[in-house]
Formats: sequence, C-alpha cells, structure tokens
Amino acid sequence: MENSGPYAGSLSFSVRVRRGLPDFLNSVNLKYVRLGLEISSSGKISVHDVIPIGALFIVGLLGLIIYIYLDLSPRSTYLVDFACYRPPNELKISKDEFIELAKKSGKFNGAAIEFQRRALKNSGIGDETYMPRVVFQPGHKITLKDGREEAAMVMFGAVDDLLAATRIRPRDIRILVVNCGILNTTPSLSSMVINHYKLRHDIHSFNLGGMGCAAGIIAIDLAKDLLKAYPGCYALVVSTEVVSYTWYSGNDMDMLLPNCLFRIGAAAMLLSSCRSDRWRSKYELKQLVRTHRGMDNRSFKSIQLREDAERNQGLSVSKDLVEVGGHAIKANITTLGPLVLPVSEQVHFFTNLLFKKRNSSPYIPNYKLAFEHACILATSKKVLDEIQKNLELTEEYMEASRKTLERFGNTSSSSVWYELAYLEANTRIKRGDRIWQLGFGSGFKCNSVVWKALGNVGKPERSPWIQDSN
Repeated sequence: MENSGPYAGSLSFSVRVRRGLPDFLNSVNLKYVRLGLEISSSGKISVHDVIPIGALFIVGLLGLIIYIYLDLSPRSTYLVDFACYRPPNELKISKDEFIELAKKSGKFNGAAIEFQRRALKNSGIGDETYMPRVVFQPGHKITLKDGREEAAMVMFGAVDDLLAATRIRPRDIRILVVNCGILNTTPSLSSMVINHYKLRHDIHSFNLGGMGCAAGIIAIDLAKDLLKAYPGCYALVVSTEVVSYTWYSGNDMDMLLPNCLFRIGAAAMLLSSCRSDRWRSKYELKQLVRTHRGMDNRSFKSIQLREDAERNQGLSVSKDLVEVGGHAIKANITTLGPLVLPVSEQVHFFTNLLFKKRNSSPYIPNYKLAFEHACILATSKKVLDEIQKNLELTEEYMEASRKTLERFGNTSSSSVWYELAYLEANTRIKRGDRIWQLGFGSGFKCNSVVWKALGNVGKPERSPWIQDSN
C-alpha cells in the first residue's frame, strides 16, 4: 500500500514468474478474469463481450426453424398403454350352467332352449366367460339400475388398471370418449366417468351410442382427431357393452343369438399426441380406415335393436349377416391394402386384376406381408373361420382372436383389446411389429386400425390373461 505520492492509498503487487511455467499474464483465461473484475466493478456486461453477434443470430435462426418445423409437422398419435377389465370369478359361467339357468328362468320355451344349446356348442366360446346372473332371475325385467351398475363395474375397473399402469393423474386427461352400443343413460356414461374420477371441468367429453361392435375403433378415430385439435394432451377412450341391457327374454330365434355370444368386458386406452410421450408409449397409430355400408338396406337391417311380438326387446341378427359382413370387410381392406401392402404385392394384385382369365377366382393379396399380428373381432367361430378362409390367414394370425373368444366370449367393441392383451401376455410383440385390429358391427360398419410397436413389449404387470396363472 502506497503511503504518499500521487498513488497514495493504492494497492500494488508484483508477480514473479518462474522459468518453464506458462505466461499467466498473457493467457486467454486471464482475459475472463479481467472481464469478471469489470463486471463486479461496473455491474454491466455487453453481449458483444461474450458472444459474437453472428453466432447469436445463427443460434436464433436455428431455434426459429426448429420451432416452425415442429409446429407445422403433423403430430403422431401414440397409444401410451391400455387395460382390459377382468370380472370377478363369481360371474364365471359355463355353457351347461348357462342352459340350466335359462331353463330355470322360465322365459324360454323348449325350442328356444335347444337353439341356444346348439348355438353355444358351435360358438367357439369356452366355459370360463363372464355373465351377470341377474338376467336369469325369474320375472326379471331390464332396468336402468342394473345397466348402470354393470357399466360402472366394468368401466371403472378398466380405467383403474390403466391409471395404475400409466401413473397418469385424472386431472391430466383433457379428452374423454366413451362408447357403448345399447345402454345410453342420462347423465351419460361419459359423465359417470367424469364424476367418479373428478376429471377437470373443461374436459372435452363424448359419448358414442348405437354404433355396435365397430364403435371401439370409431372412438379411437375421434380421439385421434381431437388430439390434433388440442395437441400435447391426453385422451382417455373407454369401450364396453352392457350385457344385462342386451339380454333378450323371448323366443324369437333371430334375437336369441346375442344371448349366447355377448359377455361382460371393457377396455380403457390412453392416447397422447405429445412428442415427449413417444419414449414411454407402447404403440404409434399408423393407419385408420372406416367403411360404412348403411346405404344398402340389407346391410342397414342386418343387426337391429327391436321388439318381438310380445314386446320383448333384443338384438335381431339377420341370416344375411355373414354375406353382408363379407362385403363390408372386402370394401375396407381394399381401401387399406394400398396403404400397408408392399409395392410388389400391389403390382401383383393389380396385374392379376387386369389380366385375369374369365371365371377365375380373384387374387387375394398376401396381408401377412403387411402385418405381423392380427386382432380380428371375436364374434363367433363361424365368422372367424370365414375371415381366415377368405384372407388366407394362418392359425398363428387367428390365435389371439380364437383364444379371446374361448376365454372371454364376444365382449363387443373391447374384444380387439383383449386380443392385443393376449399377444402382450405371451410376449409376441417386438419392436417395429405392425398390429392390425379389425372391427365390424351394426350399420353395417367395418373399421381397421394399424399400430406399430415402438419397442419390445414385455409381459405387463396387469393383464386379464396373466391372472389365470395366479
């Protein structure tokens, strides 16, 4: 410290540099020390002292380009996860027990009992499916109370499993789509879900009714479009059918078949359009094709909810259903084919179509080249046999559908999800695999959706199939 002179009170120091050491005074690092001293003394710093203006401009331009690209590029729809409801064991029913309870109910004559016995025998349904016992009670009539209770049991059971698997908070769900063909209450089933889980007040909710077994894929299509309108959020889809409300208590043969086929079931799916959810999602939606044959009267009347002569309500199934369904499926896969088949297979198909000989059977494209797995709505053994024959599918492709029909019966719109759950439980899904879900139902409608696995899907912790081994 200088004691006198013009520099009195100033601090002075000297630096002794040893031979062979770096020149610290002229090093680059000391420049930043000086800069730090200037900041501490003045409290101000210029951007030009740190980052050249050209580099700053380039960084900003790149950021703007990335933002515009991400904003304008279409968002993918991801299936984060799904869950299928497994009813309690006390609701299990065998085919023999079904017939015995139907006899004791006193609602069916001998011809109706025999028809149901034959239908069950040839249905492909096993002895461990689930049904509500209330429909067999003597004098039972369809009530809203029974329908609501069954709907609450299956819907909440599926959604509970889904929320536990994904760890998503209910308030994070902004879109809700519920589909159920027959039961349509006031308030709606979607309102029941909102009330039970206390979903957010500004949720976009939709309730699809009267659309049959094909409604599950329609619900996925609606959720996909809503996710485009409201990007970066979650959509919950719930698909079910209420068996106690589809039950028929008369003797009209055309209306007895649904009694033998429909069983309790529901599925819940969580979809997202947020890019950051890709890493945790199981599947990405690749294609969705819908076909409606309602303009044709035979198709329109093939499945109807009506009353018989004694005013008993039930679903009437036309004898033309298999033929009508075949036309709808053909129209649907004809549209789907060019979107999923390899170019070589498309060329082969159109060449055969142009130059085929008279009276020769048309060439059926090899759809096994387009998908690794198929989940075809498990309606009945006869329908599955016809689809397998016409599309020339192997038993491996039909396994999930047949096993689901045997174990859970026809659960309507949720059936294709039990089939996908079967594939997951048996660790069949590998990264890049394409899964085809095919649903069809009243109207007459046929819908296809194609998913691509984003990774190897291991055996899930919660599954209606895995619990069989516990």
